[in-house]
Amino acid sequence: MDALTNVRYPGNGKNLVEDGMVNDDIRIDGNKVSFSLLFEKPNDPFIKSVVKAAETAILTYVGKDTDIKGNISVVTRQQASPKPAKQLPQVKNIIAVSSGKGGVGKSTVAANLAVALSGLGYRVGLLDADIFGPSQPKMFRVEDARPHMVEVDGRELIEPAENYGVRLLSIGFFVNKEDAVLWRGAMASNALKQLIADANWGELDYFLIDLPPGTSDIHLTMVQTLAVTGAIVVTTPQDVALADARKGVSMFTGDKVNVPVLGLIENMAWFTPAELPENKYYIFGKEGGKRLAEELDIPLLGQIPIVQSIREGGDSGIPVALNTDTITGAAFQSLAKNIVEQVNYRNEHLAPTKQVEVAKN
Repeated sequence: MDALTNVRYPGNGKNLVEDGMVNDDIRIDGNKVSFSLLFEKPNDPFIKSVVKAAETAILTYVGKDTDIKGNISVVTRQQASPKPAKQLPQVKNIIAVSSGKGGVGKSTVAANLAVALSGLGYRVGLLDADIFGPSQPKMFRVEDARPHMVEVDGRELIEPAENYGVRLLSIGFFVNKEDAVLWRGAMASNALKQLIADANWGELDYFLIDLPPGTSDIHLTMVQTLAVTGAIVVTTPQDVALADARKGVSMFTGDKVNVPVLGLIENMAWFTPAELPENKYYIFGKEGGKRLAEELDIPLLGQIPIVQSIREGGDSGIPVALNTDTITGAAFQSLAKNIVEQVNYRNEHLAPTKQVEVAKN
């Protein structure tokens, strides 16, 4: 991949990696290297020159004894697109939980949403797709879990960990929690594909994917591998977070991804001290997420306050959504119900544009 950053596509001046022209089918067998390059159309006038330049780059930067000649194939992007519907046929709905930037509480929302959906009686799975900052094992109190292999219909599959009625897999189960994960995009994407396709998820009503913050090739891998039902975007009310949330929504609705956005979640909407439960302090600004949802014409799925118990629940591995008698537990249960409603609308080919009722906290 480093070598191919030295090759530029003449049509736009971008290097092959930056332009997304290197397919994720790289194979290395001894000195033999093979992969395919993606072009928009089969009669692209630059095909021969780009393939030749790619071969030269591999020989120059990887080594002259590399067997690369004739091992670079050419496909159109349409030909390379997998058929995602074949993956996880036993899963009814796949929901991507995303955020434009880090630090807005996306993983906390994903964990509590999964627990809330399970509490409503649904069969739920959660994939921690944040390769470089996996946090779900801690939030579910299963940090020491080491998923084992089971045989299912003649296949060896990874058995997910389970707690609070949620089946869970994370790269955090397979690496030392003290070590940083230093992987390139292709390696991270392939690891996630294995956690999806080679795991015993079983029959699920909802399969949540806790995506890494921002927009990256991991996001593209997920939507190309799975038939995603819809995405939800988590933000805080402050302008910096809203600007990135707007980009996140744009990514899902763009041509390359084309995933319906089920709605926006405004996290850390206000601070409520335990001793003054009726008071609201708008630390990060007031109703910024609500205004953005109105601007983008997407549903506002919920407003989650800053409450100390939410943080404590994440640190202790006991999500607040387990107790629906509390303000925070009720907020996540209301959020789960709103998402179920949106999914049902989508499945019935009805996409409501008005905002759904949010939890009154």
